Amino acid sequence: MEMNESLGTIAIPTQLQAVLGWARKFSLFVYPFVTACCGMEYMSVASAHYDLDRFGAALPRFSPRQADLLMVVGTVSHKISPVLKRIYEQMTEPKWVMAFGACASAGGPYDNYATVQGIDIIIPVDIYIPGCPPRPETILYGIMKLQDKIQKQEHKY
Repeated sequence: MEMNESLGTIAIPTQLQAVLGWARKFSLFVYPFVTACCGMEYMSVASAHYDLDRFGAALPRFSPRQADLLMVVGTVSHKISPVLKRIYEQMTEPKWVMAFGACASAGGPYDNYATVQGIDIIIPVDIYIPGCPPRPETILYGIMKLQDKIQKQEHKY
């Protein structure tokens, strides 16, 4: 590692960046924020048939301080949106967000005053999973896309 005296930053070799990216993409600590019917699809993707464990994301963490991937599963109302924002703010860095299903992505069939029309108005979203409810294969594809994004980003420690 080289120290840049004028900027006070540390330059990390490319190989170390690749190792950090590989380690982070296969050790996702998921916080499932389940509010609606998409929760059944989340349970099915975590079961043995689809095996979320092969992505390093099988054991959910029910504390935001232990999680780095927030899966917003289902409808988010305006009443619960401050809770979602607080959970996001309590998560450790680096952190990623997955909008799971049509309701979390764009409000779904609920175009009314009580439903948030996409959680990206509250918190930044990295991956959108389409469907109502999304198929387990779509969820696995979204996790693989998130892993690609994690691998390619710059890692700080």
